[in-house]
Amino acid sequence: MAKVEMYTKAFCPFCIKAKALLKNKGVDFIDIPAAMDRDKRKEMNQRSGRNTFPQIFIDGKHIGGCDDIHALDKSGKLDPLLGL
Repeated sequence: MAKVEMYTKAFCPFCIKAKALLKNKGVDFIDIPAAMDRDKRKEMNQRSGRNTFPQIFIDGKHIGGCDDIHALDKSGKLDPLLGL
């Protein structure tokens, strides 16, 4: 199974929605709370080029945020990336 990392912000509805999608698929992920941690937020920005939450990586590859992961799922491209 793929390594999934997600930079998140507490109470972010987009983060909650993205986490729910992964949980429903039975996928474990590394939750990186970054909103209040300057170093983690800088790391997220350097890796993704974005400042919004969540930012999701699968096997080190940036796939985007909540809308992006749902679009991948709808197109049938998410499961292969996750190794499902």
